[in-house]
Amino acid sequence: AGIATYPRKVIKKHSVKKQEKRSKVKAFIKVVNYNHLMPTRYNLEVDLKATVTADVTENATKKEAALKEVKKLFEERFKTGKNRWFF
Repeated sequence: AGIATYPRKVIKKHSVKKQEKRSKVKAFIKVVNYNHLMPTRYNLEVDLKATVTADVTENATKKEAALKEVKKLFEERFKTGKNRWFF
């Protein structure tokens, strides 16, 4: 899972509606071969193993539900201000 569209910059003079719209996150789910990943020192303390499993990508309804759950986790993480460097 990852972030397809990052939240945009929000300033104080934006209306509440505009702030909500700009702080949305679009997520994606993708099957990746772990041998092709480069390790980095950056990590995000969000547990996605429970929501994103191997059978999620095969079934469309499960994938939609998992995408909504991942999006909710990322947006919650952004709005609380934790891991500000990630967004």
